[in-house]
Amino acid sequence: MRLPLSAIALALTCTLPALAQTSPVERIQAGNRVTEQVPEIPAELIERLNRYQNTRGAGVSGWTKDGCLLISTRFAETSQAHRVCQPLGMREQLTFYPEPVAGVTASPPNAWREGFVFGKDKGGDEFSQLYWFDAQTRSTTLLTDGKRSQNGGTVLNHDGSLMAWSSTSRNGTDRDIWVRDTKTGEARVLLQEGGNWTPLDFSPDGKRLLVSKYVSVNESYPGEVDVASGALKRFPVDGGKAAFGGFRYAPEGQGVYYVSDEPIDGRPSEFQTLRHHDPRKGRPVQLSTVPWDVEGFEVSDDGRHLAYVTNEDGIYRLTVLALPSHRPIRLPELPVGLVGGLEFSPDGKRLAITLNTATSPSDAYVIDLGKASLERWTRSEVGGLDTSTFASPTLVRYPTFDSVDGQPRTIPAFYYRPAKPAAGGKHPVIISIHGGPESQALPGFNATTQFLLNELGVAVLVPNVRGSSGYGKTYLTLDNAEKREDSVKDIGALLDWIAQQPELDATRIGVTGGSYGGYMTLASLMHYGDRIKAGVEIVGISDFTTFLTNTESYRRDLRRAEYGDERDPAMKAVFDRISPLKNAAKIRTPLFVAQGKNDPRVPYTEAEQIVQAVRGNGEPVWFLMFDDEGHGFRKKANSDYFGAASILFWQQHLLAE
Repeated sequence: MRLPLSAIALALTCTLPALAQTSPVERIQAGNRVTEQVPEIPAELIERLNRYQNTRGAGVSGWTKDGCLLISTRFAETSQAHRVCQPLGMREQLTFYPEPVAGVTASPPNAWREGFVFGKDKGGDEFSQLYWFDAQTRSTTLLTDGKRSQNGGTVLNHDGSLMAWSSTSRNGTDRDIWVRDTKTGEARVLLQEGGNWTPLDFSPDGKRLLVSKYVSVNESYPGEVDVASGALKRFPVDGGKAAFGGFRYAPEGQGVYYVSDEPIDGRPSEFQTLRHHDPRKGRPVQLSTVPWDVEGFEVSDDGRHLAYVTNEDGIYRLTVLALPSHRPIRLPELPVGLVGGLEFSPDGKRLAITLNTATSPSDAYVIDLGKASLERWTRSEVGGLDTSTFASPTLVRYPTFDSVDGQPRTIPAFYYRPAKPAAGGKHPVIISIHGGPESQALPGFNATTQFLLNELGVAVLVPNVRGSSGYGKTYLTLDNAEKREDSVKDIGALLDWIAQQPELDATRIGVTGGSYGGYMTLASLMHYGDRIKAGVEIVGISDFTTFLTNTESYRRDLRRAEYGDERDPAMKAVFDRISPLKNAAKIRTPLFVAQGKNDPRVPYTEAEQIVQAVRGNGEPVWFLMFDDEGHGFRKKANSDYFGAASILFWQQHLLAE
């Protein structure tokens, strides 16, 4: 169910505990890598990790007019665009940049020229610029301003003559919608309403454009723009406020297909389901039949099929409907896992998908819709490892502190258990907490998890605490604003559950997470430090007030909608009470903090201030920062170093007797 960065010149103004005033530690700069108190990584560990770190995946990005697949994969340091023209055929690399290429949008089958649009930023700063790759000349052309603006959400009309996208170029805060005549190169602002607007789909005749304004995970406002005049017609929202996913015109151009949790016939809807609305035939009709969210859908260019994916308790299931009857067609059996990258072939007879499971990285597959057959197009490397030794998780539910309808509320978690018996009778445990918070941990392939299981005998638990998506909009809002620490209590309940499992060692528990999961890691150490032995925090929030003050302006109001508004004195008081930074004296557990210097979402100052505050508490605090990364580590060398350092940290502070 994928942003720019202003210069952060913040002097830390918060008063740190007197306990934290210690002598300076040595800061080591090695190229783009900055470390503090991180030991030298042993050659033996690097060698042991090598094969796990040389796994990679491939994802579907689109089709070429002649029936080749565009895929995204990494051969060197970063993910780039490639072309594959037959099942398990050679991968021809098309783009060659030190920075990852993302957001590939292929030209439609009937386009006047062939190629694709792609996005690329610098050093993870998320000031993505858009480029055109021409399939005939193999040349690349910059399409956007090339400045400190964020550009994305590319949509092309059916003949490729118009391109729409969203951009912050006007003021760095609002996302306006732009349109470009691809034949003349003329670009103009189409919609300038303020807020976060995204283009979704051109009508078959190219005269109208579906758009949406995003306010929060629970609130979006769809509409339609006249491409010639720029006039906006907002669609009414049943119930006044609802979440919306994709929006596409039906093949005839009158009706629409979309995903929403609007009420159905006056009845509330917990989940975002697939609907069809033809104004000529009355009210919308719900097409998805299970009480789970629809993650995405795609309509074939020939108008004969619609494919959609439901997220059923973390397992993705694919359905393809014949149009206009909306009857499901027969499909081949797919592996249990995650399905994405839905792309119909130019002739509409085949559907390309990306498949990922807990025991295999992503690869491109193609379904022949007439034969209901599945064919693999890429086979990504797994470092020469025996995939039969990889472990799949079990979905468990554990009780937490509150109740629903008189029964204890349960929290879902994916439990990865080592195959080999624990050397000491019980397995140490790492709890991995996802970011978002409006996100969901899924049972996808993770090489680090497999290393922990197979090589170190560590069990891994991946909970979806309250506030996670995928379990209905009520569950999604259970951690909002002043209820923020209720999600931390869910981790406390997981610690209780671990203590009741005879195969798990409740005296050796580590916790890790990135972004919002980084806040959860720090908050868990703050509240349950006597039960947690070590923590690894990546690009995490250490204080909501400083985070909201310094995050990029284009996303500040979006985050306030989830976390609360720091300008409200009552909310500010809540932030002060739950702040790991202001409670740093309570964090007396070995800590490893990792950060990207160019992070526009969670500025690097969040990392530096918590490291400084915790360092005086008498426990080790490792610090790692990459000057050429942003919100996470996308370059292989950086990712490998962090992976090795984090394993070393677990060995020294979680596994050592």
